[in-house]
Amino acid sequence: MLHEPATPATKDPSGPYKIKLGVRMFIVYMLFYACFVAINLMFPKSMGTIIFFGLNLVTVYGFALIIVALIEALIYDFFCRKKEAFYKNQEDSEGKA
Repeated sequence: MLHEPATPATKDPSGPYKIKLGVRMFIVYMLFYACFVAINLMFPKSMGTIIFFGLNLVTVYGFALIIVALIEALIYDFFCRKKEAFYKNQEDSEGKA
């Protein structure tokens, strides 16, 4: 059985943009996570502090980490699709000229 890519792989002109955006978003998330770790290391008892609705800081921060990751994924997808569409339109307009 022959396993080949479903579509031919070509050079992605938006690749460098995607890399820069991904690295920047990773750094933002890493800093957010590093704050979580730092609070746990320096002030472990503060993680038991009730924030709202009877939830303590560790629970709220943990859910925030998950939600922020999902939001960052949506933002990354939006901007990457926008950049890909830009290059596709540019390529189409050059092909017609």
